Amino acid sequence: MDTATSPKSAAKAERYGYYSRISAENMTPLWEVLSSLVPPHPRTQAKPAMWNYRQIREQVTEAGRLITAKEAERRVLILENPALRGQSCITQTLYAGLQLILPGEIAPAHRHTQSALRLVLDGEGAYTAVDGERTTMRRGDFIVTPAWTWHGHGNEGDQPVVWLDGLDIPIVRFLDAGFAEKSEDQTQRPLRPEGDALARYGANMVPLDYAPRPTDPTKVFVYPFARTRESLKAIAHGAPDTHHGFKLRYVNPATGASPMPTIGAFAQHLPAGFQTKSYRSTDAAVYVCLEGAGHVKVGESHWRFEENDVFVVPSWHSVEVQAERDTILFSFSDRPVQQALGLWREQRL
Repeated sequence: MDTATSPKSAAKAERYGYYSRISAENMTPLWEVLSSLVPPHPRTQAKPAMWNYRQIREQVTEAGRLITAKEAERRVLILENPALRGQSCITQTLYAGLQLILPGEIAPAHRHTQSALRLVLDGEGAYTAVDGERTTMRRGDFIVTPAWTWHGHGNEGDQPVVWLDGLDIPIVRFLDAGFAEKSEDQTQRPLRPEGDALARYGANMVPLDYAPRPTDPTKVFVYPFARTRESLKAIAHGAPDTHHGFKLRYVNPATGASPMPTIGAFAQHLPAGFQTKSYRSTDAAVYVCLEGAGHVKVGESHWRFEENDVFVVPSWHSVEVQAERDTILFSFSDRPVQQALGLWREQRL
C-alpha cells in the first residue's frame, strides 16, 4: 500500500489539519505539550555561570566614565544568565547586577514594587537611604530595600563603591505587578538618625505597639557584615553540616520570616579544606564569596572562585563547594516564594 495514502498517514494529516483549524481560534492541544508542562523534575532554562570579579571590575569602572549616575538613574551592569540573554535575569526568577557609584555622586531617590537587596563588595564611603534613614555601606553589609519604599544612594567618600544588587524583577514581571515612581527630590530628607531601625527592631526588642503581619518585610534594613561574621565564627565548633558547613539564614527579627517575602538570604562559613557533599534544591540561588577562596562544582560545570566572585546555581542543579581556606559565602534565592506555595524541595545526595 502507498504510505502516502495509508490509514496511519491519513490520520496524521487529518490530525494536523485539525491543529491548524484550532490554532486559528487561539487554541492548542494539551496532549502535544503535556510532558513539557508537567515534567517529572524541574527543567530550568537557566545554566550554571560564574563572574570573576577581578576580570570584570574594569568594565564596571569603565561605565563610570561613560555615563553619570544621574543620567543612568542606576548605573548597573546586569549579570545575565548565558542561557537567558536579553531577559535581564540571572535565573528565571531573580535579577542581579553590579552597581557603581563614584565619589560625590547621588543616585536619585525612587521606589518600586520590586524588593531589592544590596551586598557591598568594593570601596568605602557610600550610603543607602531607606524611607528617611541612612546607613553607611561597608563591605559585606547586606542591605534591604523593601517593596515600595523610597530609597536612594550617595557617595560622600573618596573612592568608587561597587555593590551587588539582587531583585525579584522576574517574579514581579511574571505577575504583571510592577509599579515605580521617581521622587521630586534628588535625596531623601533624613527623618531618623543612622542606626535607629537597628536599635528599634534588631536588638531582640520591638516598639511596644508594633504588630507586624507575617508577610511584612523587615524593618531592619541593614545587616552588618561584622555581626554576620561574628555569628558564623561563634558557631564554628563541632562538626559542620556535611552539605552546608556552618550556614545561617537572615530573618526579619520581628517575625522570624525572610527579610523579604520573595527573596531569602543566607551566609555560610566553610572551614579551610572542608568540602560539602553534593546537594540540590528547587530554589535557584546566587552566591558571592565574601572571604576566602575555593572550588565549586554546579552540575557539570567547575570553577575556582575568590573574593567578590559571583556564581549561580539554577534550580535542581547539584552543588559542591571545597574551601581552600576559611571561606564565607553569601547567597540569595527564591526559596520564600516556593515555601509559601508548598513547592520547595531539597535533596542531600
